[in-house]
Amino acid sequence: MLGYSLVNALGACLIITSMTVVLAKTVRASACLYSLQSLVLVAILASLGFVTGSGELFTWSATAFVTKVVLVPAILLFTLKKIDNNVNTDLTPKINPMKAVALVAVEVFICFVAVSGIDLPTAVEAKPALAVSLAHFFIGLTCIVIQRSIFKQIFGYCLMENGSHVALALLAPQAPELVEIGVATDAIFAVIILSVLVWRMAHYAHTLDADDLCELKG
Repeated sequence: MLGYSLVNALGACLIITSMTVVLAKTVRASACLYSLQSLVLVAILASLGFVTGSGELFTWSATAFVTKVVLVPAILLFTLKKIDNNVNTDLTPKINPMKAVALVAVEVFICFVAVSGIDLPTAVEAKPALAVSLAHFFIGLTCIVIQRSIFKQIFGYCLMENGSHVALALLAPQAPELVEIGVATDAIFAVIILSVLVWRMAHYAHTLDADDLCELKG
C-alpha cells in the first residue's frame, strides 16, 4: 500500500535524523536536530493515522508535536543557557563519527533481521518502520555510551523514547489517547529531571565530562 510505503520512507528519514543528533558537534545543534527528528516522528504518526483510519493517532501526532518538537528542545536549550560558560558541554565523543555510523548500521541490520520473523497483522505492511523503531533503542543506547558529555547523553534517552512511540503506534494504533499523553508526560518530566541534574553537575563539579564524574567522592 502507498500509505505504508510513506510510513517506511519516513522511518528511513527517522534513522538519518537520529544519526545527525548523535553526531552533532554541539548541544545546541543536537537540540535543533532532535526537534527535526521529532517532526519526522509526528509525520509518521499522522501517516499511520491516515492509513489505519485511527483518529487516536492524529491526537498522538499533535501531542508529540507539542512535547517533542517544541517543549523538549526548549527545556534543553534553556538548561544550556543556564550553565556557566566556563563548563564545556560540547565534548568530543569517545569514538569517531565513521565508527559510530558503522555501529549504528550494524544495529539497524540486526533489527531488520529480527523483525523479519515477526508475523503480526498490525505491523505486516510496516516491518521496515518497526525495525527502525526497535533500532532506536540501540541508537539511543549508543549515544549514551559513546558521548563523554553528560548533557549529550540526554539525547540518547530521548531517541529511545521516540522509538517506543513508533513501536506503540505500529502495534497498537487504536490505543487510547490517554496512553500517549501518559508516555509524553513521563518523557517531559524525565527530561526536566535530567536537565536539573546536568545543571547541578555543572554548577558544583564544574564539568560535564563523564570520565571526570566516574568516581564518587564522600
